[in-house]
Amino acid sequence: MYATAKAVSAAERLASFRSEDMVSVDHLVVGGGVVGLAVGRELAKRQGSSTLVVEKNRGIGMETSSRNSEVIHAGIYYPKDSLRTKLCIEGKHMLYKYCQQHGVPYKRIGKWVVAQNDEQAEYLYQLAEHCSDVGVPVQMVSQVQAGKDEPCVRAYAVLASSTTGIVDSHALMGALQQDIADHGADLALGAQVEALSKDKAGGYRVLVATGDCNMPYMAVHAGSVVNAAGLWADRIAHMLVPDGHKWQTQYKLHFAKGRYYTYANSGSTPAITVQRLIYPVPDKHITSLGTHLTLDLGGAIRFGPDLEWIASNTDYAPSGGQSLEHVAEAVAQYLPAIRAKDLALGYVGIRPKLQPPGGEFRDFVIQEESDAGFPGFINLLGIESPGLTSSLAIAKMVACLL
Repeated sequence: MYATAKAVSAAERLASFRSEDMVSVDHLVVGGGVVGLAVGRELAKRQGSSTLVVEKNRGIGMETSSRNSEVIHAGIYYPKDSLRTKLCIEGKHMLYKYCQQHGVPYKRIGKWVVAQNDEQAEYLYQLAEHCSDVGVPVQMVSQVQAGKDEPCVRAYAVLASSTTGIVDSHALMGALQQDIADHGADLALGAQVEALSKDKAGGYRVLVATGDCNMPYMAVHAGSVVNAAGLWADRIAHMLVPDGHKWQTQYKLHFAKGRYYTYANSGSTPAITVQRLIYPVPDKHITSLGTHLTLDLGGAIRFGPDLEWIASNTDYAPSGGQSLEHVAEAVAQYLPAIRAKDLALGYVGIRPKLQPPGGEFRDFVIQEESDAGFPGFINLLGIESPGLTSSLAIAKMVACLL
């Protein structure tokens, strides 16, 4: 009988590579979503250094970055001293400027947060004070004026944000990708990180599966590593540490599926028209901003996302969740003319959350890990909303940490 060949683990395969057989770069960015691309672009601008961005999918931004509301957020909801607030506000200004300079389609369209009772109205007044503290321009709109400006919208009270906008996220990522190339850096698609280890001589050894039958694996030596893997960021972080390490609980992601719905008037009622984004009051932990109304750059209305906690970060199945009747019921709180027959399922996205179901607010994790014994390794975890808006500011912060 023939002996059964022992399966080679990813860690063993990585250890087998000689230094002279490894690709050497100064900076390795794991993840080719909007944040990873922004980080790659920022690091690529450094003269005299080399940068490689690896993305496991066959295209850029195929997960959270392209399955969202495409909103440029103003930075109104989160605690004053949080990274979500700081980076959203800074990133918003950077993003508008970048879109102007690079011809990325966008529109500064504005947004209303609408209350339906006294309790929710009180929240809006508190939110207005918070916005004043953090320097985000907002104003309260009277019920009479709201009725004139948006006759299709029901609102007991309204907080208006003038710096909220919408952007073509695919065009944005395409521009970032071009910037990376223009600065001489590399982007590898279909390149999945399978193992990570700290190199005794400094830097990190990284095993990348290429999907190429002629060269199925590539080993990379990187002076620094930025973990911008989005839905997979906790797994990338865990590759670096042994079982039982605090990162396995501290850096554990929970996955929130959200469905987005398109609107098409069924003809039984007058068509709904709006001029800006409409959001309900969020839940107390800001787990979700509610099933809100957004507009695309062509003026089409869509609703979402709803919220369903799931176990798998690849579960894009549209089944499950709320019925169209329940979605219409939620939207009808602020848009009374909506009917379930006006709605159709559009697409599904998944958000990587650090807070578990029912848990309290968790901020972005943007951490250079020298204190944990991993100098030059930066973890980015829980980068959900407002991650798209914050992407350029996150990249700037990462560059400052390296």
